[in-house]
Amino acid sequence: MSVTQALLGPLLADGAPKPLITHYDDATGARIELSRATTANWAAKTANWLVDELDLEPGTPVFAALPAHWQTVGVLLGSWWCGAHITDDPHGAEVAFVPADDLERGAGARTTAAVGLDALGAPLRGLPDGVVDYVSDIRVHGDDFSPLLPIDGDTPALLDRSVDELVADARKRAEALHIGPTDRVLSTLEWDLPDGVVDGLLAVLAGRSSLVHCTNLDPAKRESRRESERTTVELGN
Repeated sequence: MSVTQALLGPLLADGAPKPLITHYDDATGARIELSRATTANWAAKTANWLVDELDLEPGTPVFAALPAHWQTVGVLLGSWWCGAHITDDPHGAEVAFVPADDLERGAGARTTAAVGLDALGAPLRGLPDGVVDYVSDIRVHGDDFSPLLPIDGDTPALLDRSVDELVADARKRAEALHIGPTDRVLSTLEWDLPDGVVDGLLAVLAGRSSLVHCTNLDPAKRESRRESERTTVELGN
């Protein structure tokens, strides 16, 4: 069972139409909210693209150098759904997911996928030859995904952690951070690999909670954000 099936699956199984990811960027004033189902659709499209277009198999290295963002959720969960091994080195990676304004970070990967990080997922324009637009390319792929190959628990998933180890770590961190099904988590954590993404994203999923992530949080808005989003747990400064 993949990381995504283990952590996102239980949230989808209860059928509740609850928000899963709410992302704010106070520098631009953007707010976007994704339900559990919509998050799963983005992840499925990503997984289908990786398998259909790149023939990705379990254990294949994928480089991800992205900030905390709702599009990053689709990249990571989609990659893990088909068994990808998220690495911090683009050299030898099947694909590098990098911000559109920092394409050089993907040098060394077979394919570079530019992630626009636009609040509404607008397509990118004027990309160099050989660079694909992540959002535009995955849109045509299916909203459901079933792995074609088995994903064993010892398949590498994140740096030196296997699928089973990463899922166990996420569940342990959810318990340590007191994140549970009734919680709504306000976070400003960066999703650095590996610990940032475990605490800032995977622990929230493991706790069957929901995430309100704030980029460039205006300190003056913190209290109103707590009240309007009804958050119960805070991560970061």
